[in-house]
Amino acid sequence: MKQEELQSIVEEVSLTYFVRPFCHEARFNHRLRTTGGRYLLHTHDIEINPKQYEAFGKDELISIIKHELCHYHLHLQKKGYQHKDKDFKDLLKQVGGARYCKPLVDKKASSKKQYIIQCTSCLLKYTRKRKFDLTRYACGKCGGKLRMLKMNIDH
Repeated sequence: MKQEELQSIVEEVSLTYFVRPFCHEARFNHRLRTTGGRYLLHTHDIEINPKQYEAFGKDELISIIKHELCHYHLHLQKKGYQHKDKDFKDLLKQVGGARYCKPLVDKKASSKKQYIIQCTSCLLKYTRKRKFDLTRYACGKCGGKLRMLKMNIDH
């Protein structure tokens, strides 16, 4: 989907569900990671995460657009536009927008390494995400030498 298509969808959703025009810019932002979209207070523009559209399709995209348009229209009307405000919650329920976007599966998070290190003296086990030089460190409990027990790679 191109920026022009996104702009026309946002304008159409705004007129259909809010009966108000969207007079600013809607664009994809490839740097968004944890959110489906965001409304920019100073410019009144809306940015959408393209990964949400690629992963879940047009229905989820429209749901995110409704959410961001709730922020947009309430802010311009000088009403409560934040997630905690009653005006926002009521309008979001009225138009059927998503309160939260669906989570994206992160490829890096799904393949975590885990190092299990054990003290040779007191047998205390440590789990670590990063590998480190065992000869430079000692057990925090007894001061004994450390050794690598095993390395788990979860997929």
